[in-house]
Amino acid sequence: MASNPSLSHQMAHPPARSYVPIGQTALALAIGLALFTLLAALLPAVYGMAYAERIFPGVSVSGVDLSGLTQAEAASRLAQRLDYPARGQIVFQEGQNLWTATPAQVGLFLDAQTTASAAYNHGRSGGYFAQASARWQAWSKGISLSPLFIFDQRVAHSYLQSIAALVDRPIIEASLGVSGIDVVVRSGQVGRTMDVPAAVLALDAQLKTLSDGIVILTIDETPPVILDVSEQAELARQMLSAPLVLRVPSAAPGDPGPWTIEPVTLAGMLAIERVPTEQGERYQVGLSSAALRLYLEQVAPSLVVTSKNARFIFNDDTHQLDLLEAAVIGRSLDVETSLALINQQLTAGQHTIDLDMEYTNPPATDDATAESLGITELVHAETSYFRGSAPERIQNITLASAHFHGVLVAPGESFSMADVLGDVSLDTGYAEALIIYGDRTIRGVGGGVCQVSTTLFRAAFFAGFQIDERYAHAYRVGYYEQVYGGTDPDLAGLDATVFAPVVDFRFTNDTPYWLLMETYVSGATLTWKFYSTSDGRSVDWDTSGLQNVVEPEDPLYEENPDLPEGTIKQVDWAVDGADVSITRTVTRNGEVLHRDVFNTHYQPWRAIYQYGPGTEIPTPAPDNPS
Repeated sequence: MASNPSLSHQMAHPPARSYVPIGQTALALAIGLALFTLLAALLPAVYGMAYAERIFPGVSVSGVDLSGLTQAEAASRLAQRLDYPARGQIVFQEGQNLWTATPAQVGLFLDAQTTASAAYNHGRSGGYFAQASARWQAWSKGISLSPLFIFDQRVAHSYLQSIAALVDRPIIEASLGVSGIDVVVRSGQVGRTMDVPAAVLALDAQLKTLSDGIVILTIDETPPVILDVSEQAELARQMLSAPLVLRVPSAAPGDPGPWTIEPVTLAGMLAIERVPTEQGERYQVGLSSAALRLYLEQVAPSLVVTSKNARFIFNDDTHQLDLLEAAVIGRSLDVETSLALINQQLTAGQHTIDLDMEYTNPPATDDATAESLGITELVHAETSYFRGSAPERIQNITLASAHFHGVLVAPGESFSMADVLGDVSLDTGYAEALIIYGDRTIRGVGGGVCQVSTTLFRAAFFAGFQIDERYAHAYRVGYYEQVYGGTDPDLAGLDATVFAPVVDFRFTNDTPYWLLMETYVSGATLTWKFYSTSDGRSVDWDTSGLQNVVEPEDPLYEENPDLPEGTIKQVDWAVDGADVSITRTVTRNGEVLHRDVFNTHYQPWRAIYQYGPGTEIPTPAPDNPS
């Protein structure tokens, strides 16, 4: 190529140019880059601020544009536009039978809130560049998200079960049946059962299309077996010819029964079952094991007698046991054996049948002796006092303590006071007296029972038995610190409350000998005696005394519209709050058997007075108003 003279000239003699120093160029580039970076950082932030709490432009769900909407607005629009669950139609078909339902009726629901939240979060998750990319994609090209539909299969199952109830038919064996109490020959019937799980799967597949459609129901059919049933029909007629009478063998006065099952009821319990034979199959006639078992299980509780040890008192003169109350032999119905016995005898033509019973002797029967039980002496006696108790409280103490008179505790047995005490109610003879309820002392059924539990706790405590469960009262109750002729604050922390079945007192007889308990109420005292044989254990105990004493709040005055004007009645008494720690060490031959610490926290208890309307409240309040 020929050279360009002009160009050659220019290259040989370039014009004069002004040059910018390299440092200034770099600075300009750096500033430009910084401005670009700042703009690039600020632009998404400004964009995000512009659409704070709103969905970014270009975001849609199944064609529903949600640009610029709040989540609540988006959810509302989605609920209006994506109405397939409410408007769609699903047809269930079984032969010529059709059932039509909307997707919503079979459990398909649009989760508009979650879908709207997903739309809102588009462009707001991930790192900076991920968010910027998602926002740009939505703005420039648009982004369509899928809605979230929830398929509640429980709803579908319930709906399909309602269809199954119309479609299903039991298998009826040909030629043999019962109408009332008449045994008749009738045509067989094909058993039909709708496959509900398969229908749920087919429905799930159809709903995923978000379109109307037909779900074909699968029906399983089982044909009956045809047999000669003349002999079995005659047996069934014989079984239904008279009532079935069930009774307790050698029934004693007071025993339940007899129970009479009329033929019409027997007919409902009749079972006709196909069983294999050498010739093939035949029908077996008898009472349905399931139906008869259900009947016997309903009867069984009335036949249960819990075995109970005999009750004794220890004769201090003879050192022998005097029978106080006979032992109770345990009894229960053997359901399975009785079931087989009834079917066997009924099919043999008998209609009066004795039930089969199981009997259980208690560990200590009437012929138990002091020697056989290892009871030789009084190992501990504990007395508590309740001077000033109301007659109702004394009644409850007397009644509750009688439950424990003569009771035996076996070696190794964990004794529950609540189990022996039983039901504390007006129906069982208890009266209303003062009880602790919440932060108040109120009248309630069984007030005073805790005098019994406290006495038992102290007996077990000082006898050295293992204490398994004990709960203190909410505040110091004056009765439990009474001693002969006065009070002893060192008894604080040695109380126990029982509120069956939630709160119990339990201890274990951790000796090799039986323990016999006797209780005696005399005047304002309760004495609890433990008879057994000493294994040589001794008890040392100590009390911290009342610690962290807290005085109660000022008395509280409450208006009582049932009181006459001018009457002031005290219903709760003030007592200091305190902490008490009781330490007990039980030893035998130098070996520590138990080392217990019983920590008790008593709340301060304010005095409460009630007054009639219009009554002038004394100021300052009297210590003991009349």
